[in-house]
Amino acid sequence: MNREATPYLAEFLGTFGFVFIAASSIAVNNATDNSLGLAGIALANGLGLIAFVYAFSHVSGAHFNPAITISLWVTKKIEGSVAAVYIICQLLGAILAAALVEGFFGGAYQTIPRVITLDVFPTILLEAFLTFFLVLVFYGTLVDRRSHTSHGGLAIGLVFAALVLIGYELTGGVMNPAKAFGPAFIANFWNDQLVYWIGPIVGAVAAGLLYEYGVLRSKED
Repeated sequence: MNREATPYLAEFLGTFGFVFIAASSIAVNNATDNSLGLAGIALANGLGLIAFVYAFSHVSGAHFNPAITISLWVTKKIEGSVAAVYIICQLLGAILAAALVEGFFGGAYQTIPRVITLDVFPTILLEAFLTFFLVLVFYGTLVDRRSHTSHGGLAIGLVFAALVLIGYELTGGVMNPAKAFGPAFIANFWNDQLVYWIGPIVGAVAAGLLYEYGVLRSKED
């Protein structure tokens, strides 16, 4: 394969694997009378993300999340054309993952996050805050060259699992538009979809700008 294409393949595969694990944990939990529970779902999300960050961070940067890619584009860490293809690959990976979840478990529709516990605006706000913390850790471990990047996958996966524990029963704990988009595409159910784009993107961009112009720039002065 062309070397220039390998980062795009990595983003496709990483998002595919992560979304498949995340969505499958919900589908299995629903099919087995809540056998996994919230802790099991959070653990599946976190462990899946840890594995794929370690597998592909040296290839593509291990975004696996359109909100993270947009944040890196806003802070000029990635070119716009590359970011656009990254996002396309991420969404295609999420669609394939959701298709397999539907094929194996017949439960893609049940894995779509919905605004239920909170109203629309509080859901957007909470998703923004959750994603803000996720992206702070991402920048601090994978973007900041002073960091011990060997710990990046563990830190990102652990914080993601912790944030799922906080947000799952309120907003779905999505923090990643691809996680919402893939199942919605397969089930053709688009209710509340914008919520899971706006919240994570706002939170990711805010975290990226704060880290770039606060943490990084303050150390350079």
